[in-house]
Amino acid sequence: MGNQMTEMLKGTLEGIVLAILARRSGYGYEITAWLRDRGFSDIAEGTIYALLVRIEQRGFVDVEKVPSEKGPPRKVYSLNARGREQLAEFWRTWSVLAERIEQLHDNDNDNQFDQGA
Repeated sequence: MGNQMTEMLKGTLEGIVLAILARRSGYGYEITAWLRDRGFSDIAEGTIYALLVRIEQRGFVDVEKVPSEKGPPRKVYSLNARGREQLAEFWRTWSVLAERIEQLHDNDNDNQFDQGA
């Protein structure tokens, strides 16, 4: 991913992780692997763990410690009602932002600024 993509992703990563957790519960490595499998190859595992800690502190997820075959128990995150509200707000904001960006893109393609509009 290029630097611009990385910067844009930083602002949306919380919403992306909430959306993943809305589909199913998961733990840090599992979420990171899911993202990497879908083309987000530059996401560091540490970034996801730090984000999971933040959304846990903000009360968006419930956490269950599940025994692991390798090492200490895993923290499995599940989206709770507050997290679903936050995700709904993310999608509303995303829709408005995407629409406005698309309008800018369409206007740029129409060269309205060049025509004195």
